[in-house]
Amino acid sequence: MLRIGLISSLLARTASLRPAVARRAASTCLAAAADPFAENRAPIVLYDGVCRMCNFWVDWALDNDPAAKLRFAALQSPAGRRLLERSGRKPDDISSIVLVTPDDAFIKSEAVLEIGKQLRITTPLATIAQGIVPRAVADLAYDTIAKNRYNIAGKRSLRDSDERLADRFISDE
Repeated sequence: MLRIGLISSLLARTASLRPAVARRAASTCLAAAADPFAENRAPIVLYDGVCRMCNFWVDWALDNDPAAKLRFAALQSPAGRRLLERSGRKPDDISSIVLVTPDDAFIKSEAVLEIGKQLRITTPLATIAQGIVPRAVADLAYDTIAKNRYNIAGKRSLRDSDERLADRFISDE
């Protein structure tokens, strides 16, 4: 039992080091592309644009973010693919939500908690959850839902913008 605790602790610590590695790789990835943070430093949520459940949560975040603290890009869009690379991920990796900031990238449960902090809605809950639930366990729960998201809620056509809030979505147009 002690060995399992030690391993999960090591995994959690290793996972917390990933954004720093991604930051170094990110500095060279977007030389030719425009910097999405040049004029607006608001974090960008990369979401699965064909997942109904993911789009539900994008709508929820938009409705609960009147101050426009977050922007959005579909993982499958050209902008999303560039931001994935900037974050040190493969451009076709749609396995996880990603929160990209000018200096960092967060994935899985850590991204969800950081989004909650940005919206200041789930901050007390997020703080408690981070203190009690090891990241490895939270990521395991996230992975289980992510792997079954199409079975849970289905698919839709790709959503990479929103007519009513076009300025909140990163696009190449």
